[in-house]
Amino acid sequence: MQKIPLMRATAGMVLARDVFRNDSPVGMPVCGRHTVLSDTLIARLGNLNVTTVYVEGHPVWEDGDRSLEEMLVELDRRFEKVRNDPLTLKVYEMFVDHLKRSMGDSGGQQAE
Repeated sequence: MQKIPLMRATAGMVLARDVFRNDSPVGMPVCGRHTVLSDTLIARLGNLNVTTVYVEGHPVWEDGDRSLEEMLVELDRRFEKVRNDPLTLKVYEMFVDHLKRSMGDSGGQQAE
């Protein structure tokens, strides 16, 4: 899951969270999660003053963004000294699972 400015959203992206007017998490959602964005819907959200949306995967890459593989290597490095502790190993596995789910199966990269 990635939070992106609405102006970087493109048709075909899938919302990962409900969208609320003025980016406020209170009130009735104006668009539900799992909705596939279209150009028309993006324009409507802009008319409602929505400035950011959460989308599935990691479809927008900025300078300095790290790939899933790079983040997993860094996580391995951080846990290498405590890998023998069963509880710490569970924490490590939860981090790995979270990274994989939040970045998508392909690390957020679009298949070409």
